Amino acid sequence: MGICVKPTPPLSAAALPQSSLPGRGRRAGEGKAIDNFSDINAVMDPRTIAEMQQIIVAILSPLLRPLFAFNHHSSVLFWPFLVSALALALVVFAVARRPSARTFLREFRETYFSRSVWGHRSSIADYKYYFANAVLFPIIFAPAIISGGWIGRQLRDVLINEFGAIERWTGDVAPTLVFTLVFFVLHDLGRWIAHYIQHRFDVLWEFHKIHHSAQVLTPFTNFRAHPVDLICMATVPATLTGIASGIYSYTIGWDVAYFTYYGLHVLIFVYNLIGNLRHTHVWLSYGPLLSHVFISPAQHQIHHSTEPRHFGHNVGFALAIWDWMFGTLYVPKEKETFEMGLGDGTESAFHSVTGMYFRPFVNLFRGRHTISGFNE
Repeated sequence: MGICVKPTPPLSAAALPQSSLPGRGRRAGEGKAIDNFSDINAVMDPRTIAEMQQIIVAILSPLLRPLFAFNHHSSVLFWPFLVSALALALVVFAVARRPSARTFLREFRETYFSRSVWGHRSSIADYKYYFANAVLFPIIFAPAIISGGWIGRQLRDVLINEFGAIERWTGDVAPTLVFTLVFFVLHDLGRWIAHYIQHRFDVLWEFHKIHHSAQVLTPFTNFRAHPVDLICMATVPATLTGIASGIYSYTIGWDVAYFTYYGLHVLIFVYNLIGNLRHTHVWLSYGPLLSHVFISPAQHQIHHSTEPRHFGHNVGFALAIWDWMFGTLYVPKEKETFEMGLGDGTESAFHSVTGMYFRPFVNLFRGRHTISGFNE
């Protein structure tokens, strides 16, 4: 099939804008660049303009994404998660300190928003790394992450080819509710396993120690993780949930899904309402009983402690049952005071973007890597 291109008639002086003709309304040559640029849509193929716009968007999106994380439900900086964390911090402060109404806000700010925390060299490194990794990770490293959905679809197709299709179950609510719970539990277990091996094996610990090199905690410390760390943390839970979704989809005869809110797994959304307090200095404990079921922000802060009695404990994220089952649970009886970091004086080596990215490789290459995060 040929493409017929209609010839464009030559432009005449009458067809040109009056302002573009020499000596009409202005001095010759004045304003030509502006007029020619303003008429670009008239002489360029609309498809070319659309392609240029797509290229510009593709370039700018990774650069602008970290600035608008507060508006993305997939980010822990999504505004409802920040607002809920702030509200909980206000409640915790009011109950623990009982300040007067006159000094409440000033004391709250000095306690949780002090320059010694948010202006600390460790925090400044977090801010820089947040922007650097937000741009580089989706472009360079994200393609290496295995998708749980892809695993599930492949496994479902294999089961259908081997055993034949199963008649579809009737009803959507019950199967979806079951899978919502199963997915959350397996996702959390997968994260616990990934986190455990990051502490257990020296090579992986060399990358994971970047996160533990933080000497103060803010929500931006969530993003203080090496790309190798992130790939490990994403791959293990994706594998578990992918296998489960493949088997479950085959069993019920249709592609299973879980309940969502704002496009996020509903239980993960609930978890994120509290999750930002994990990386703060807000001491929120769930008490001795509930802390055996759910990991409190206080328990995760203990996980960042430099005290030997805390090493390798509270590996979990949402659920404490994995730490309880495998002997890594630490439940505080009262508020504890401790320093945070690696505890060996090497934290400053990871307080720069280049140090976070390349120091683990240098240490491994030179054989200078430290023992794992389960040292006693």
